[in-house]
Amino acid sequence: MRAAALRKDSLHMPQTVDSIVSVRGVSKTYGDVEALRSIDLDFPRGKLTSLLGPSGCGKTTLLKIIAGLIEANDGTITVDGKPVLGPGPERAFVFQDFALLPWATVLRNVAFGLELRGAAKAEREEIARRYVAEVGLGGFEDKYPHELSGGMRQRVGLARALAVDAEVLLLDEPFSAVDEQNRRKFQEDLIRLRTNQKKTFIFVTHSIEEAVYISDRIVLLSPRPGRVSQIIEPAIDRSGDPDQIHRDRHYLDTVEEIWQGLKQYVD
Repeated sequence: MRAAALRKDSLHMPQTVDSIVSVRGVSKTYGDVEALRSIDLDFPRGKLTSLLGPSGCGKTTLLKIIAGLIEANDGTITVDGKPVLGPGPERAFVFQDFALLPWATVLRNVAFGLELRGAAKAEREEIARRYVAEVGLGGFEDKYPHELSGGMRQRVGLARALAVDAEVLLLDEPFSAVDEQNRRKFQEDLIRLRTNQKKTFIFVTHSIEEAVYISDRIVLLSPRPGRVSQIIEPAIDRSGDPDQIHRDRHYLDTVEEIWQGLKQYVD
């Protein structure tokens, strides 16, 4: 994508930042398919970065490599300067398909990561209750996943990730399975949580509108093999009414500029 395609009055280009996650020279192949090629990225501490690009560009693959769920063929990942050799307590993953324990209550699901870490029952239940309330599920602690809507199950997954107090939260299209009304509500919740929790969020999405609205920084990936095409920092003031923000000329122009750069990759 040509940098000239993005107007300076619509976007702020990235500045030097304190990074918590660093990606250097990461490449990944699956058999004969080259998914990622020579990715170099820094993720700012305490910010929300979205990975955006056409289908098959390696967004989820990169997210899972950062999580330590799959290995890169080449390159290194560090978190706070320490190499990623597998999953670790400083990272938590929110899956697209919820990945809840069907036989466990909401409270038990949220406390599950703490249970694996050996936290005492009273301690983990106290922490789990706090985060159940934080994501708007107070009163549902004793419900089971099959008794919840898709949106509520996704909230349980987010609360579980928050409960383990990881520094970096990795979210793989967490709102794709919910309707538009719930998606808008989740976006608001995520902005609030990022402000309140002071965590670093790395967020995979296919939606340009969503990326512009929620992100401090957007990483555009090229079609397979995925490479860093451009890094953009939308200058969106999110302090106002959400509906007005979605109608704001600056927001709409930013969405359009990114679309103009990406549509060349659409079949």
